[in-house]
Amino acid sequence: MDIREGRVIKGVAGSYTVYEDGVRYTCRARGRFRGQGVKPMVGDMVTFTPPTDSAMGMILDILPRVRELARPCVSNIGRLVAVVSAGYPQPDLMLVDRLLVDARRIGTEPILVINKADLADAEQTDSIACQYRGTPVLAVSARTGEGVDALARHLAGHIACFAGQSGVGKTSLLNRIRPCGGGEVGDLSARAGRGRHTTRHTELIELPGGGWAADTPGFSLLETEPMDPGLLPGCYPEYAPFEGLCRFDDCRHDREKGCAVRRAVQEGRVHPLRYERYRQLIRELDEKWRMRYGQH
Repeated sequence: MDIREGRVIKGVAGSYTVYEDGVRYTCRARGRFRGQGVKPMVGDMVTFTPPTDSAMGMILDILPRVRELARPCVSNIGRLVAVVSAGYPQPDLMLVDRLLVDARRIGTEPILVINKADLADAEQTDSIACQYRGTPVLAVSARTGEGVDALARHLAGHIACFAGQSGVGKTSLLNRIRPCGGGEVGDLSARAGRGRHTTRHTELIELPGGGWAADTPGFSLLETEPMDPGLLPGCYPEYAPFEGLCRFDDCRHDREKGCAVRRAVQEGRVHPLRYERYRQLIRELDEKWRMRYGQH
């Protein structure tokens, strides 16, 4: 049997595209995966048999995943690119915060990209960027090419995942980085100011500088994966300078007295809007933790 190893770069309706040494093979997954309650994800390394004249290609095993995200549903990524728009649709920064937390939770480096910078002045982009101290932030324009080379350098040699609202320009950016990418681009909904869902499935696109980038469908709702609320502060790099300076060793930077982070917010060293969203997230995680473990 001709057993090979490759990477899943696309999956639609039970059909998977597996890439190996420059060749793409269409495969199905073995029936036992369904019985085990698992299925291949885009980004997975798998063993497979290529199609023949008498048999379809078949994914035999999923190799151990280094890291994975539930939404967008991808695995083995080294960069998560959270994309927002400097204009329309209105940036959902709570969605960005959730994406950055999920990235850091699984050990993936996040990058915040502010697209459509050509449609906004510096004050508008700065008002977003200044909230994310400790996170790489790039102001770019898929239309003019501004900042696209810098973004491409961040992605070179890595497997990256683009994520964010519909209409922020994820596909347009990838088409700029890889002009032959050919992804379908849609207009904004005139009624709601939201992007139409033109990317309908997650697909890895090979980058000219080496590496891959996943184009993913846009979404407006995202729940942070359940996690110990005490781990949330570690997902905020702007809190690192104040580690060990709080009155209590287990300070969660919410309502505790003598909290160095709360003091930093008052002094303007941590952005107050970002901090208020953090407090919302930690209380949400508290509730999920209590429901999961029956704590009262």
